[in-house]
Amino acid sequence: MRVEIAESIASFNGQDWNGLVADQYPFLRHEFFLAAEQSGSVSAETGWSPRHIGLYDARDKLCAAMPLYEKTHSWGEFVFDWSWAQAYEQAGFRYYPKLVSAVPFTPAPSTRLLTADDNHKPELIGAALDYAQASGNSSLHVLFPLEDELTVLEKQGLKLRKDCQFHWHNNNYKTFDDFLATFNATKRKKAKRDRRHVAEQGIHFRWLKGNEIDRATWSDVYQLISLTFLRRGSMPYFSEDFFLAVSETMPENIVVVLAEKNRMPVAAAIFYASEHALYGRYWGSDSHYNALHFETCYYQGIDYCIAQKKQLFEPGTQGEHKLSRGFRPVATWSAHWLARPEFFAAVGNYLDAEERHIDRYIEAAGEHSPYRSKPAEDAQEPQS
Repeated sequence: MRVEIAESIASFNGQDWNGLVADQYPFLRHEFFLAAEQSGSVSAETGWSPRHIGLYDARDKLCAAMPLYEKTHSWGEFVFDWSWAQAYEQAGFRYYPKLVSAVPFTPAPSTRLLTADDNHKPELIGAALDYAQASGNSSLHVLFPLEDELTVLEKQGLKLRKDCQFHWHNNNYKTFDDFLATFNATKRKKAKRDRRHVAEQGIHFRWLKGNEIDRATWSDVYQLISLTFLRRGSMPYFSEDFFLAVSETMPENIVVVLAEKNRMPVAAAIFYASEHALYGRYWGSDSHYNALHFETCYYQGIDYCIAQKKQLFEPGTQGEHKLSRGFRPVATWSAHWLARPEFFAAVGNYLDAEERHIDRYIEAAGEHSPYRSKPAEDAQEPQS
């Protein structure tokens, strides 16, 4: 196999790349990476220099690929290694640049080893490790791979790191009320109250597919998102041009929900969709509205999944508040290799201890599920 390190996704034929992507998975599509690079959202200037790996056979057919970036910081990864960088610096060594296999700014688990032939997966990891050593990068990090990739990553010498997110699973619900019927009485009452608060404020919702979102609407949505980011002291990772591009090139994979009051947008959330799943990402509002965040980002998404018969809803990272809305704790993973053996050994010990903590956290979080443990539990439902 011939190995190629590409400094732009444009070096790959889009059809060949997408042929390695299953389930119309939006974040791995060639169009997604191309929009990220061409909009300037992902570039050397933003600290994400593309170093994508392609494996080609003797006929120059792309047989396997791996999204890869040379990073000069750790922002936008959602797997935190700031303490590792600090330890390197204190010891007089350089942690950056490092190599990261990930979808920029997107903490959604998916394959990082794009191939129809599992035999090519060790070759991809080997190529990444070879490049890390040859280019003088301090480390290689594979973020949010699928669980069935963990064995091959570990066999290639990477150490695994465990974390937790909160996901919603569709149990063939027919309606939102059908879903709420699985809650205990107290949590069901709370969810209904959340939704009622939003309705009482005169707020209505409208879902738009990518090809239904014009430039003016994208401008409104992006302004709402930017306002929310600015309240936290930053700007959105992806630019408005990026969203304009993906809504044109992959309209079936992007949807927006608009919250409107008096026919004016007051909040919005951007979602991505595959054949079987919905992925929540950015949200923004022009002011504070009671329970609007929960409705826009969670309940609307659940409603959408039930109506569209999607089996999975991933709303993003963090947030125990998702538990009471019906999301369950699930394990997520990353894999890491550090060039300096003394640091690699220390990180390995840390990850072993951290995994035990994550296991306890997932178990404890699961105990706060809103779902009924037995039918009689809500026989005497409190009145709303």
